[in-house]
Amino acid sequence: MKTGIKVIDAMTQNPVMINLNATLKQAANLMEEMHVGSLLVEENKKVVGILSEQDIVRKAVAQGTVGQFKVKNIMEEHLITISPEKDIFEAITVMRDHNIRHLPVMDSGKFYGLITTKDILRIEPDLFELLVERIELKESERKPINRLHEKEGLCELCGQYSHELTEEDGSLMCTKCREL
Repeated sequence: MKTGIKVIDAMTQNPVMINLNATLKQAANLMEEMHVGSLLVEENKKVVGILSEQDIVRKAVAQGTVGQFKVKNIMEEHLITISPEKDIFEAITVMRDHNIRHLPVMDSGKFYGLITTKDILRIEPDLFELLVERIELKESERKPINRLHEKEGLCELCGQYSHELTEEDGSLMCTKCREL
């Protein structure tokens, strides 16, 4: 489903950057000050990584090592990127498939900006359905709404959302997987 809206038209052109040698405290303070959920990490004016709130929480706070780390210790170096000329539908699909919310916009090694799920959903809220396919409800047995729709959810084999799950051999499966 193409929207006709290019990534370059929806992205942030000058996202918040931080040096890879900054401390996590500096990174967290900058995120709070700028009201952002991620920082692009730079070295010598080149984007070399990305640091998200989740990185800080899962890789440092949860390990009890916040004070010992610099940005370069926990940043994600393997950047998943998108071209500025791509449709925002493709951007949200990449984010969904990689379970990320922040996507650097690059082409041929040149950095253009950053696009986020919020940027896209603000422009095209109908694309939210794409993200819902990958949302796994935690503690589902404690959520009353789930008990009303026990036949809905994620197929345990293919991971796709289905309105018609059937239990077979102890696994909840969608119609397609049951037929295999």
